[in-house]
Amino acid sequence: MVCLETSSDEPLTPAGRLFLQPETDVVIHCIIRGKNPADMDAIKSAIKSSLMVQHPRFCSLLVRDKNGFEHWRKTPIDIDQHVIVVNNRLDKSGNFIDETQGSTTTEEDDEAAVNQYVADLSVSSPLSTDKPLWELHVLPAHKCAIFRIHHSLGDGISLMSMLMANCRRTDDAEALPKMVPDKKTVIKGEKGRDWFWLVGVLWWFLKIVVFTLLFSVEFVLRSLLVSDEKTAITGGDGVELWPRKLATAKFLLDDMKLVKRAVPDTTINDVLLGMVSSGFSRYLDHRTPNALHEGLRITGVAMVNIRPQPGLQDLSKLMKSNTKARWGNKFGVILIPVYYHKGGNDPLEYLKRAKATVDKKKHSLEAYFSYKIGDLVMSLLGPKVAL
Repeated sequence: MVCLETSSDEPLTPAGRLFLQPETDVVIHCIIRGKNPADMDAIKSAIKSSLMVQHPRFCSLLVRDKNGFEHWRKTPIDIDQHVIVVNNRLDKSGNFIDETQGSTTTEEDDEAAVNQYVADLSVSSPLSTDKPLWELHVLPAHKCAIFRIHHSLGDGISLMSMLMANCRRTDDAEALPKMVPDKKTVIKGEKGRDWFWLVGVLWWFLKIVVFTLLFSVEFVLRSLLVSDEKTAITGGDGVELWPRKLATAKFLLDDMKLVKRAVPDTTINDVLLGMVSSGFSRYLDHRTPNALHEGLRITGVAMVNIRPQPGLQDLSKLMKSNTKARWGNKFGVILIPVYYHKGGNDPLEYLKRAKATVDKKKHSLEAYFSYKIGDLVMSLLGPKVAL
């Protein structure tokens, strides 16, 4: 929407502008499942009185001035424009089912139908700029709802904090869900402050300097010059328009904790990365046997929250403009290498390699470097150069 700029318009942040480019036009989809059928009047009433519609980003239009720069412009909210109800039941292919013929569905059928609906939305239904960039799709027959929120409104931490602030606990209808408690550093007594402690601090500082320089140079080189070899999982031109299929994989947390205990000092994130590494190797072995060399690198990207407090944030702090825990896209990226290994029979080897990689990344400031570089390039040169 192209309009004349007004004094009340708020310019987008560099990160927000980046997510509006055709190559990086990202819409976040959040699926919420329930036990009971949806009460549409109650849902609309809850949205009208929620903190979400009071937030400036959720009640602002995206407009562009005559020079093409994007701004947020406050506008009244029409809930009926944002809440979309799909009353018909869907099948696994995303098509409507004629319920007059009678049919039985399982929980797996429901999940597959919802996944296909979201996959179709992600390709064929961009968010309209004639209204604030969010929608709520309600599928009463499947007892679920789907939030669609444009990434320019905020990152995952901001949006999950907003969602949690609008929820209540089942055992206390007036209480907010429990957030992750703040981690406070405990300073030990003077007994620990000896030469060994000083050497440990210096070694820790040296590792941060070395790994930050190493990974920052690698980030620049891989952004400008170096690329991965093509494999069966490499996308091609126009990959963002290819048909999509959304699949759901379920892992028991107890099983992941059992794997975690097999290698000392590992985390759940290490286990997940090890699973991805093992899965890629097995898939590539199946698709292209004997075609790839041992140790082939596949580079992934992980988003890292760079706010001072990790995890979900206090919404009241996010709403304040003079706080470090501010609303918006406050994240950096780190490069995560995954290596192909032929016929890997020991899954724990993937976990050990994943842990070694993540430990090095934790001792670097790569995420902060990538955030600052992206912000600088977007501010000085614009999104076309940044992409």
